[in-house]
Amino acid sequence: MTRAYLLLAAYIASIAAANWATNTFGLVWFFGLAVTAGTLFAGAALVLRDGVQTSLGKRAVLLAILAGAGVSVLTSSPALALASGIAFLTSELVDFAVFTPLRARHLAAAVLVSSVVSAPIDTVLFLYLAGFGVSWEAVLGQFIVKTAIAGIVAWRISCST
Repeated sequence: MTRAYLLLAAYIASIAAANWATNTFGLVWFFGLAVTAGTLFAGAALVLRDGVQTSLGKRAVLLAILAGAGVSVLTSSPALALASGIAFLTSELVDFAVFTPLRARHLAAAVLVSSVVSAPIDTVLFLYLAGFGVSWEAVLGQFIVKTAIAGIVAWRISCST
């Protein structure tokens, strides 16, 4: 159970860290693509939420998103925290529909596929609601980074099973 609560704390912290970095540094260029400075943390959050769902359930994930948004109000701006909370909640509902049925059959595939499906939703909603503007460079850049993180985690899961 200790591992589950460590995942929960890491998930909440990754949401707050993503919002802090984005609030502090905004959009940055990464190999010719625009990404919010918090994209690496957001990518980690997309994978951590699967761990939280597996160990503590869907309700814990939804409460953690709210907690992450609450902490983000203290570390970034209320508008950014709200945009993040809405984007994470919406993409999480999509994640429930993809990750939950796949995890029993193949955990690594569930992590990767659910991130591939939910990352663009999270990205577009967040960019729009946070006022960054939705451009192909930003959507593609964030999709690549978030999917790469999910791919690394999925590969690591596959290696350990």
